[in-house]
Amino acid sequence: MLLTYGPRCDIACEAVTSSCNRRLPWVSNMRYLGVHFVKSRTLKCSLDAAKRGFYHAANSIFGKIGRIASEEVMLQLIKSKCVPVLVYGLEACAVNKSQMASLDFVVNRSFTKLFNTNNIDTVKACQEFFLFELPSVELAKRVVNFESKVNTV
Repeated sequence: MLLTYGPRCDIACEAVTSSCNRRLPWVSNMRYLGVHFVKSRTLKCSLDAAKRGFYHAANSIFGKIGRIASEEVMLQLIKSKCVPVLVYGLEACAVNKSQMASLDFVVNRSFTKLFNTNNIDTVKACQEFFLFELPSVELAKRVVNFESKVNTV
């Protein structure tokens, strides 16, 4: 598959044929190494699949454990099993503020389910109490680490 991005992404491109005479299709979105890229004027990643993966993993944990485990155990499972699904590969993409907010919203929704509340202040207090970092904070750390490794090469 082929995907275009940049100022001319909307212009139709000629068909490309591989060395074995297969025609490569032009697509508007594609998955490469687990990251979903979309056709855009800038290099852009789609977060929809990551959010679905997070919800799937979190609902699996909630479904298996339910209310049996303590909040600490549930949060540790979410932190170690679900959040990595959400932020996988995003340190290589330019994620804007609204996308960061949508990642944080996904985690906040799981907190509302876990603590049985719809009050965002209660959710934030629980996150502070249990020292739970939102994906925007974790992703910022991962970006710094990624850039330091890229700059040393």
